[in-house]
Amino acid sequence: MSSDGILEMNNDMLESESDTVSPDALLTQEPGIAGRFIYTAKNEAGRLTDIRFRNDEHFNFAFDVVDELAKQSPKRTAMLHISRSGRERHITFGDMMKYSNQTANYLEYLGIKKGDRVMLVLKRHYQFWFIMLALHKIGAVAVPASFLLTKKDFEYRFKTGDIRAIIATGEGQVTEEIDRAVKNTDNVKTRIIVNGTRDGWDAYNRGVKFFSPVYERTMDSPGGNDPMLMFFTSGTTSYPKMTLHNYKYALGHYVTARFWHGIQPGGLHFTISDTGWGKALWGKFYGQWLCEATVFTYDYADFYAKEILTMIQKYRITTFCAPPTVYRFLVHIDLSEYDLSSLQNVTTAGEALNPEIFRRFKDATGLSIMEGFGQTESTLLIGNLLGDTPRPGSMGFASPQYDVEVLRADGSRCAAGEVGEICAKTNTGKTTGLFMGYYQDEARTVQVWHDGYYHTGDTAYIDEDGYFWYVGRVDDIIKSAGYRVGPFEIENEIMRLPYVLECAVTSIPDLIRGQAIKASIVLAEGTEATDALKKEIMKYLRNALASYKRPKTIEFVSSLPKTSSGKVRRAEIKEKDWKS
Repeated sequence: MSSDGILEMNNDMLESESDTVSPDALLTQEPGIAGRFIYTAKNEAGRLTDIRFRNDEHFNFAFDVVDELAKQSPKRTAMLHISRSGRERHITFGDMMKYSNQTANYLEYLGIKKGDRVMLVLKRHYQFWFIMLALHKIGAVAVPASFLLTKKDFEYRFKTGDIRAIIATGEGQVTEEIDRAVKNTDNVKTRIIVNGTRDGWDAYNRGVKFFSPVYERTMDSPGGNDPMLMFFTSGTTSYPKMTLHNYKYALGHYVTARFWHGIQPGGLHFTISDTGWGKALWGKFYGQWLCEATVFTYDYADFYAKEILTMIQKYRITTFCAPPTVYRFLVHIDLSEYDLSSLQNVTTAGEALNPEIFRRFKDATGLSIMEGFGQTESTLLIGNLLGDTPRPGSMGFASPQYDVEVLRADGSRCAAGEVGEICAKTNTGKTTGLFMGYYQDEARTVQVWHDGYYHTGDTAYIDEDGYFWYVGRVDDIIKSAGYRVGPFEIENEIMRLPYVLECAVTSIPDLIRGQAIKASIVLAEGTEATDALKKEIMKYLRNALASYKRPKTIEFVSSLPKTSSGKVRRAEIKEKDWKS
């Protein structure tokens, strides 16, 4: 199915909110550049209660936000970029406008045009931001991808995404893997290398400087409901799907940055993410610049928790976001050795945060980790926003940007405390930030987007106070002896043990129950994996969990299988156990 087909199918669902919702007297214009497009209402605690988007029919983030900020304050720092050698680059909004314009002219010279799908494999190189903005100006669809992909991964993405061009880092084996994959596809016509040279590739660093720093917006320039961006999903339970977003997606991340990250104008925000994943655009691009803050980027080769803490201390980071995996490492370090006093707010998303990690981090720093929930298909759906009091283990409240409910399989709304699927209404006009559909895959789009709802495939329950509590992916639910058991509750109990670094709970075959519960555990450094320790864990869980929730088997492992975005692949563990 073409992207045009998806546009037609979801046309009614993606109509502009300015066309479907009348102005509310309680709404006020947001300050700065964001106020041209965004109006909000807040309660006495400053908590967001409503948000509306205006003047978005032709919205284009590159022209309407970055270039406008460049005209207003050309010397304001947009990004502080630290190379792995320690070189600091203070890149201004004026620089972003100039170099994105040069890049747009260069890419058009190489034949890239509006509608082409262009894959980017650029780690955390600062050129990524120039190229993203350039593609937005041209109207080519940007397709970020991880540098960890192999030949097989690239082949799948080239074919299913109909990739026209690829722009990749010259570091490591990335271009070699791409060249091997290109031999088996006719789609890719243009290859561009950043920070290097290679036969058969155009050299970005050398070529871009010959082009004009002027690129004019025209009547044909893209915006609004035009396709802008395509992500491949994490692929935790199946082959990655291709989620297609329009230009309004960028506006959808204002809530992410302003009310969840807690970003203020002039702040310095640091999100841990490779640019190959949606998390980078959640935390290193759209919302942060809508808030007129500076993005901090550290182009490290390998993750070392102590390096990250040093960066926070040295550069006085004001807001910080990282996946739960990072916090699990941080709590095993003596945080009192680092000055983290500049931090005003810390957040996490990507997978559920264990309450024990929340408590240990707060005890060490005084900061509550504000958990949030969203998907590649959306912006922030649920979160602990400014003004909220977080409860350890809870994702927080539904974002006012969406109408979020927890539904039973028959489509009816769950009662308080009842587990169901997290769904977002799509027939109320509140869809800014929600994807257009899965590219060239009408069947999978209809499977998750029907009857006036987008179905996330994630399960949770809402307590009597409105807090959302994550249970697990629909595919991860364990059905044992007639009970439905979510892995997260069991994992939370295991994570309370001080010698556990991380864990994953999955199902295994059982002749009597149908399915039994298995816990795969990674021990903290210095802890020996022994049978006696297994017995100790089993004894602890007998006192902590109901009998039907207790693992039948414990396996100590050196690591858990993960996607290149850091999410645990429970499906891989389960597949191995069910085949054996």
